[in-house]
Amino acid sequence: MIRQRSSSLTKPLINLFRFITTESTQTQLATPSPVNPAHLLRVCTILYQQQNSPESRLHSNLNSSNFQLTHEFFLQVCNSFPLSWRPVYLFFLYTQTHPNFTHTTVSFNKMVDVIGKARNIQLLWDMLHEMGRRRLVNDKTFLIALKTLAKARELNKCVEFFHVMNGYGFDYSLETLNKVVESLCGSKLVVEAKFIVFKLKESIGPNGVTYRCLIEGFCDVGDLIEASKIWNLMVDEGFDPDIGAIEKMMETLFKTNRYGEALKVFQMMRVNRMDDLGLSTYRLVIEWMCKSGKIEEAHVVFEEMQKRRIEADNSTLASLVYGLLARGRVRVAYKIVEGIEKPDINVFHGMIKGLLRLRKLREATEVFREMIKKGCEPNMHTYIMLLQGHLGKRGRKGSDPLVNFDTIFVGGLVKAGKSLEATKYVERVIKRGLEVPRFDYNKFLHYYSNEEGVGMFEEVGKKLREVGLVDLADIFQRYGEKMATRDRRRNREVLGYSSASFYVAEGSFEEPMGRESLQKLWQKYKVDIAVYGYVHSYERTCPIFQNICTNKEKHHYHLAWLSVHHPVLFHWNYFGCWNVEVHWMLCT
Repeated sequence: MIRQRSSSLTKPLINLFRFITTESTQTQLATPSPVNPAHLLRVCTILYQQQNSPESRLHSNLNSSNFQLTHEFFLQVCNSFPLSWRPVYLFFLYTQTHPNFTHTTVSFNKMVDVIGKARNIQLLWDMLHEMGRRRLVNDKTFLIALKTLAKARELNKCVEFFHVMNGYGFDYSLETLNKVVESLCGSKLVVEAKFIVFKLKESIGPNGVTYRCLIEGFCDVGDLIEASKIWNLMVDEGFDPDIGAIEKMMETLFKTNRYGEALKVFQMMRVNRMDDLGLSTYRLVIEWMCKSGKIEEAHVVFEEMQKRRIEADNSTLASLVYGLLARGRVRVAYKIVEGIEKPDINVFHGMIKGLLRLRKLREATEVFREMIKKGCEPNMHTYIMLLQGHLGKRGRKGSDPLVNFDTIFVGGLVKAGKSLEATKYVERVIKRGLEVPRFDYNKFLHYYSNEEGVGMFEEVGKKLREVGLVDLADIFQRYGEKMATRDRRRNREVLGYSSASFYVAEGSFEEPMGRESLQKLWQKYKVDIAVYGYVHSYERTCPIFQNICTNKEKHHYHLAWLSVHHPVLFHWNYFGCWNVEVHWMLCT
């Protein structure tokens, strides 16, 4: 039983995320020089082929390679052996013979990560001590080391690691402990995280954030009993559960079909902590009420939210729309949709799912066409829902007259070269006690999402249109046009001209800019040569490699530049106000 406190909840914390990079947090004076791919390949080949050779021979061969040893080069070597500790460790020993090369926290963390993934616990432990002696430990070191030790069930070493680092001058830190607990719980290692917290209680006292992470971790693994125990312990120690922990507990109760207990927690919030109820809590309750068919109760909660002047988002309205459609109240659902100023994909999905449940296939396809007209591009889930609605969920025990199991399924496996897998079904076919596997539309779309599938979907669409299945034809043809290949999926919302007037004036931001001449090279080499960015909230691609010829224009981008593997296309352009001249060169 979860105990309650009458005091108000603390405000939910805002988690600040930082991208993981291979760069140091310290200010760098110069951009690291690029790694020579030929030198990298030569060094990695030597390390792999001679990893069991004597150290002197290995070092002699590495010295004869004439490569430039930099931190970036060391990181690339580590990336080349993500699960093999020996080549990386041998290269580390080789770098120790170079007095001008000094390892940093980043290089040590990368090497420790590789050693940890290879599960060489003893070597990992030795390297952690070495990092402590060199005072190169940071929070990422704690995350890498403790996640590795926890996965290996070295729980005593997990606790000892904190004490060892404290001996090297890294004081006990509650902030570091919370980061570790959050990371472990995110990896479903909540039992190990709880062990660390309780064993370190005398050295590092946990706070509300620590307990919140544990509660959410136990909820993620479905252990509500342990989550309730942590909750009660948290309350006994004087900490108020924040709204995030409460919502996580409610969500887990809903998922485990314990609706009554989840609504009791919600009612407790309404009685004692009304001010802490926000949009996220109402959205959660309304969504699960609609899923369980309690549309009247969901409407009451929705009205309460409106009285408190909390504006509903599209996800909340989508749940209401689906709940109303599932109960057959189509007019009310459409009335809500008409009142939404900017419907997004959640609203359209709610409508499609509800209409398909009522077997209104034509209306669901009309919603599909309408969402395209309004600029909301369907995703994979949209197509799978529509195909399941139109074609049904084929596959069940016993004979199915619509599925010729002998010739299609077994024959298809043999034709695909999977003879061994086909033999598993031969005996069933002979005895006629066959069990037809459920047709997986996700796998179907995945297998045909290639260049050949583009033509296949187009042809299928034509055939279906000839026999009068216009709705199904539109679905297949749209998938072939926008989703059949990676390039089509990536560019489905960004191709075409933009209405922004400054694109033409700024030269390289003009939409077509050499796209026609570039298309042949795209098709020939099948490589991505785009830099991604958002220009004034408009997602698009620009065929520029890194920041060449973009000194003037790069201020429009606020995302990172992404470079791609060979072949690479460079260009030189001469910008005029209205004329753009583009020259392309292919470099391999």
